[in-house]
Amino acid sequence: MTLKIALAGAKGRMGQLITDEIYRFEDLKLVAAFDLLGVGGTLGGGVEVSDPSDMARVLDISEAQVLIDFTVPAATVENVLKAADQGVNLVVGTTGFTEDQRREMAAAIEGRVSAVISPNYSVGVNLFWRLIDEAARSLSGYDIEVIEAHHRNKMDAPSGTASEAVKVLARAIGRDEVVHGRMGFGLRGDEIGVHAVRAGDIVGDHTVLFAGPGERLEIKHQAHSRKAFASGAVRAARWVVSAPRGIYTMADVLGQR
Repeated sequence: MTLKIALAGAKGRMGQLITDEIYRFEDLKLVAAFDLLGVGGTLGGGVEVSDPSDMARVLDISEAQVLIDFTVPAATVENVLKAADQGVNLVVGTTGFTEDQRREMAAAIEGRVSAVISPNYSVGVNLFWRLIDEAARSLSGYDIEVIEAHHRNKMDAPSGTASEAVKVLARAIGRDEVVHGRMGFGLRGDEIGVHAVRAGDIVGDHTVLFAGPGERLEIKHQAHSRKAFASGAVRAARWVVSAPRGIYTMADVLGQR
């Protein structure tokens, strides 16, 4: 049985990689593509690029079963509302949402469709989150620093992956004080330190450093290619169409819950 996929942000870097990943499989079919760039043109395979403002109509006539969205927060919220209204399941990889935007998406999704919303679709990163949780619970009293690095054009800082790491760590140690960068004069407290680097064409590096008396432990994930995210997103699309209605994360897709 063929899975029919629609893609928002089709002309972007992630969109192009996801398109390539879809075309690798005979049981997957790209039936709709959306972007503000290249409207009216076609992608490989002859799929026309549509304006996102026409999403509801295109999703309906294409009979898409799932929409994969890697765009920007404001656009993603609008796309989620349109897809959910059409009964189309969702895979969302956009980061940088406000809490209000998250609530708006959740209200549109709950009880209507199934959605995977994750700041990172890499299998390795999802294991990284599990490892730092275990380390934080085992290394009581150790100082914790989160360092992430991305390409110079990334808009949100810290990254969604780093922000999720902070949430994991805060739950594990029972403290949620966070300091973003440091300057000035004064002693370190019991906070989780967070540092963002933006430089060159770095795909994505994330490190959590645990430092205690006479030793330190570093747990690190490096993405060498965005293909890791594309393959994970397509894997999530396969999974979400069979999931009960509701909101999930990549951990659910990987069977980690």
